[in-house]
This record gives sequence, C-alpha cells and structure tokens, in this order.
Amino acid sequence: MTLGLFLVGIVVVAALVATLLLAGRGEKEYSESTRRNTVNLSLIYIVVIVLSFVAVGIYIRWFA
Repeated sequence: MTLGLFLVGIVVVAALVATLLLAGRGEKEYSESTRRNTVNLSLIYIVVIVLSFVAVGIYIRWFA
C-alpha cells in the first residue's frame, strides 16, 4: 500500500512539473492566457490531490 501511494505521488508531482514547464513555453502575446491556464490547472491539481487523499483515507478506513 505504501509503495502504491509513493508511486502515485511521484506521478502527480511529475505531471505537475511537466505542466508547469510546458506552460512556460509559447509566444509572447499568449502569455496572459497561459498564466491564467496555468493557475487553473494548478487549482485542478490541488483539488484532485486533496480528493485523492480523502478517497485513500476512506478506502483504508472501511475496506482495508
């Protein structure tokens, strides 16, 4: 179980880093929309991470 959580954490962090690196590239005139999209994606990642931890906690509490 610990190994699985560790691997999920690595994938989430890698996806976040890749998104932030790719969002930094692009044309100058699109920088404002890129910044807004980066903020939106970051918020989505935060919500998904929190919900994932809640789901794992529920699973451990009632099914493990």
